[in-house]
Amino acid sequence: MEPKTILLTNDDGIHSEGIRVLADFLAEVAEVLVVAPDRERNAASHALTLHKPLRMEEIRPKTYSVNGTPTDCVTLGVLHLLKRRPCLVVSGINKGGNLGDDVTYSGTVSAAFEGTLLGIPSVAVSQMGEKDFHFSTAAAFTARLARLVLERGLEKDTLLNVNVPNLSPDRVQGVRFTSLGKRLFEGNGGVIEKIDPRGKKYYWIGVAGVKWADLGDTDDKAIAEGRISVTPLHLDLTQYRALEHLHTWERDLS
Repeated sequence: MEPKTILLTNDDGIHSEGIRVLADFLAEVAEVLVVAPDRERNAASHALTLHKPLRMEEIRPKTYSVNGTPTDCVTLGVLHLLKRRPCLVVSGINKGGNLGDDVTYSGTVSAAFEGTLLGIPSVAVSQMGEKDFHFSTAAAFTARLARLVLERGLEKDTLLNVNVPNLSPDRVQGVRFTSLGKRLFEGNGGVIEKIDPRGKKYYWIGVAGVKWADLGDTDDKAIAEGRISVTPLHLDLTQYRALEHLHTWERDLS
């Protein structure tokens, strides 16, 4: 029986500590092939490089650096490097959370989306915090989750988005399966305006504090309680309730 392979990527780059720690933990589950961007690709979303050539370098055995996006890395890993499909795609560990609306911007989550599009069970993993990350907490949990996914599978077209509080394992208050939270934009909406030395304006996006809507059992609430959040995401973005109503418009538009 041929060994199973996990394809591991991220959006923080091939040299990020998070991906190195996660690779070590996942090696206890299956063989690991690392294919990651050559530098940070934060907020790359689901971008795919189509208008310039991609270059890939093997920097260590089974570890490849790509001058592209996280989505490029998954595509190259699955469709070019591996002779047979991986049993799992894992993206992370991201430095900082990917909660609520963040999933629409996140390169970490989008890499897992790409794996799901290719028909492979996929997991995105993010570690909350800004520094002094407890990557081993997220890595150990991801290894346990990976074993369960391989044993039990996932629903079709579904991936898991994991956010882990930046705590040592003994301080984590358990695991909660959640829905996505919703950011509340107030005031300037997270846009900071500054003046450069030449007197011209420039802007920073996404540096203001974040508030969340009170929607119940959401990922942001789980993190606030010191719990690991696991949110199932689905590829089909269709709003079926709205679709049923919009069918009544067809006669007027025909």
